[in-house]
Amino acid sequence: MSMNPILPPSTLGILGGGQLGSMFAIAAKTMGYRVIVLDPDKNAPAARFADQHLCAAFDDVAALKELAKCAAITTEFENVNAQSMIDLAQHTRVSPSGESVAIAQNRILEKAWIRKAGLQTAPYQEIVKSDDITEQSAQYLPAVLKTATLGYDGKGQIRVKTLDELRQAFIQQKEVPCVLEKLVDLRAEISVVVCRLDNQHITTFDPAENQHENGILSYSIVPARLPEKIQQQAKQMAIRLANELDYVGVLAVEMFVVGDEQELLVNEIAPRPHNSGHHTIDACAISQFQQQVRIMCGLPPANTTLLMPCCMANILGDVWGDVWGEDGSEPNWLPLQQHTQAHLHLYGKLSARPARKMGHFTVLADTADEAYQTAQRLHQSLQA
Repeated sequence: MSMNPILPPSTLGILGGGQLGSMFAIAAKTMGYRVIVLDPDKNAPAARFADQHLCAAFDDVAALKELAKCAAITTEFENVNAQSMIDLAQHTRVSPSGESVAIAQNRILEKAWIRKAGLQTAPYQEIVKSDDITEQSAQYLPAVLKTATLGYDGKGQIRVKTLDELRQAFIQQKEVPCVLEKLVDLRAEISVVVCRLDNQHITTFDPAENQHENGILSYSIVPARLPEKIQQQAKQMAIRLANELDYVGVLAVEMFVVGDEQELLVNEIAPRPHNSGHHTIDACAISQFQQQVRIMCGLPPANTTLLMPCCMANILGDVWGDVWGEDGSEPNWLPLQQHTQAHLHLYGKLSARPARKMGHFTVLADTADEAYQTAQRLHQSLQA
């Protein structure tokens, strides 16, 4: 793959038209590129910002042939057809590679790669068939049984305490391949967004401290309220993993901070910009989406300096009880919009539903604590 820089007004393609696709399209258009989005949803949020919307399935031959005319192609979510990406790479530049995406799609492959890079994960056992559940499995309990594929935002995960519960859970998961992951003494969850063109051109954003509710990210606080030594180690681990995968693009690495000694374990990777990196739009010298554009165009990732402490808060379709009404009436955005250090981003999705990410906002402040407290207060004001 030649890495001659791709310059505006070249056309860039993206597989997937959700909010990550929207933010990519905005970045690319602002930087002077044309954008084509492939997404089967006729109301795909990213279509609003694209020059062209190919409304077709991700493995549609005619649509992929059209997309292959782009100067470079990327993806906005990992459950895209990895084989389509591998095929597209025969015709044009694709980043990240379909091979990288295939690894991130499968927890079994993913954990093996993480360990191959010399990094630790939580203790786990692969459970591919019911016979794999033996007395040996007890050493991993209590645990979470996670499907190997198609799990995100807490989907496909069941907590188990006993071998009987584990057997039941495996049946509940329809006996698809799973990973049994031992529960750890979790003190914090962090993520590092790493931006890599090659071994010489690689950088990270500062780690985000993440808080989840029901398996879905609710807040990302930056800088993370953890010792500097731990944060530096997290960055080095993310870089090591990206180098091991020979990854080209933007990669999010989620980690657990475990026990009194604050040991770092790699939880999972996402081969794309990440929800916990949305603050970079408002709080950093460059956004993760601009980095995605730069790298797919063969340009080195730019300086990632954090300009101000901040907190990003997700806005879900069900947070509001009856406020986001059946009739589609909006939450009361006024307190949030009136705040001079808060930045609202709505994704343009037509209907709100439980656990659906409808938007986010980022609060800037003098300290991470202050940003977090303000974000919580503004979050509550939406539910009033």
